[in-house]
Amino acid sequence: MHKETIKELRHSAAHLLAHAVSELFPDTLLTIGPATEEGFFYDLLPKTNFKEEDLIKITKRMKEIVDRNLPLLHREIPKSEARALYKNNPFKLELIDQIPGETVGLATQGNFYDLCRGGHVATTGLLKNFKLLHISGSYWRADKTKQALQRISGVIFFTPEELQQYEQHKEELALYDHRRLGKQLDLFSFHEEGVGFPFFHPKGWAVLKVMTNYMRTLHEMHNYQEISTPTMLSDELWKRSGHYEHYRDKMYFSTIDEQTYAIKPMNCPGAMLTYNVRPRSYRELPLKLAEFGHVHRHELSGVLHGLMRVRAFTQDDAHIFCMPEQLESEISVIIRILISMLKKFNFEVIHWAIATKPATALGNDTLWEKATSALQHALTNIGASYTIKEGEGAFYGPKIEVNIEDSMGRLWQCGTIQVDFFQPENFDLTYIASSGKRERPVVIHQAIYGSMERFFAIILEHYHGNLPFWLAPIQARIMTITDEQQTYAQSVYTQLKSAGIRVELETSSDPISGKIKAAQQDRIPWMIVLGNKEAAAQTATLRLLNGTQEFGIPLTTLIEKAQKLNI
Repeated sequence: MHKETIKELRHSAAHLLAHAVSELFPDTLLTIGPATEEGFFYDLLPKTNFKEEDLIKITKRMKEIVDRNLPLLHREIPKSEARALYKNNPFKLELIDQIPGETVGLATQGNFYDLCRGGHVATTGLLKNFKLLHISGSYWRADKTKQALQRISGVIFFTPEELQQYEQHKEELALYDHRRLGKQLDLFSFHEEGVGFPFFHPKGWAVLKVMTNYMRTLHEMHNYQEISTPTMLSDELWKRSGHYEHYRDKMYFSTIDEQTYAIKPMNCPGAMLTYNVRPRSYRELPLKLAEFGHVHRHELSGVLHGLMRVRAFTQDDAHIFCMPEQLESEISVIIRILISMLKKFNFEVIHWAIATKPATALGNDTLWEKATSALQHALTNIGASYTIKEGEGAFYGPKIEVNIEDSMGRLWQCGTIQVDFFQPENFDLTYIASSGKRERPVVIHQAIYGSMERFFAIILEHYHGNLPFWLAPIQARIMTITDEQQTYAQSVYTQLKSAGIRVELETSSDPISGKIKAAQQDRIPWMIVLGNKEAAAQTATLRLLNGTQEFGIPLTTLIEKAQKLNI
């Protein structure tokens, strides 16, 4: 056991970084440098912007400071003394003014000092196992209206073995990065003519179609009705829905006939207008309107990241309009759909959280308590443990957040189930109750995949590019040992294709070893090998991606096997 905590180690590493920068680049202004869940960073304002090659110099100097084995000390000093130390640093002066009391903490190591609340390792000699990762842009206090800064990020561990494991894991992540796989497997691309807007190639689009059709199957099982709403709607609608106020900076606008329109960043208002086309009866509820809506958001170029963060994506939204007493049962249905979907994609570890009423919330306490209780009961009934995120719900209602763990141990926040009291009021949604009176429905916002493009990226990395048979864009490739079997191969191709299998026919005269190698590189789940023996017996040899083989399979058996995997 280490007597120092990982947070103390990371916090001390941030000071080590700042110490090295201050020695190498004395004109640089230091701002803040906290420990994070991943490692540490320091935000800096250099006289001349840092370049990636500067990380080598900074790393070398950090190691020299480690070798000095300087004690890390901490003391409280009067604010007047701190202001004198930082008279030329407006960032530190701002921090000093905002710290309550008449003293501030000061950390020192050798001749370096920094504002600090405390919590360090004993000496710099304990900070050996670090690695600087990259330089990125940031803003003072994370406010883009304030001074632009540069952030240097890093990681640190107690032992060299832990650092080595981290580096190996990073290599694995780079190897299976969805952007790399997307290019290798010809799935999608990005172009300067549309920064942040993905181009899906035939194979990538095939995967998205499979995902969409699978979700449609789940919807049909649970009585959802699919709708489609316009991509562009009057800006007055977005002002009414509240999106204009909260998302205006991320919205795209256009003027038509002197009327301002907005390209939708979300699908919700369209669903509200669809519900409100005529009076609704309680007998129609719950009314479940699903939409695979293509939305656009103006993300800053610095945060774009392959399919994980784009400017246009498809949300698998659904809006359930129900009576308050139907909340719990409808939430339970959505949870079952979520679990079914995640199991289908081989996600075994699910982390559930409930975000509860924030300080500024719409609706009365009784409704909030009922909605939160419905979320809790629905999770309890399936035996799921969950955490409470106190006060982190949306202003319009509480929500369930779903985090999944992938094959490389990373957590991804995907699906959400949100209860909404705001839009029914905002759009004056009503239904005629059994009493004959008009009542307000409650709306449940459901997103199972969330962003379909982002979920595609997650599963591509989760499977290391080896998509399972049911999901693969090309499920099987037929290859002959010699050209003599081409007529039989064409017959096999026709039968498989007619049975709904996504199949390719390899027509080259390459050696069979080369054909198999190419299919492996393309991550084709099934390689159907045909020689004279198979042609004579009207059978096939099935070779899987992992190298296992099955010989002499009748074509009817092969087709049945494929169709079962497609269920």
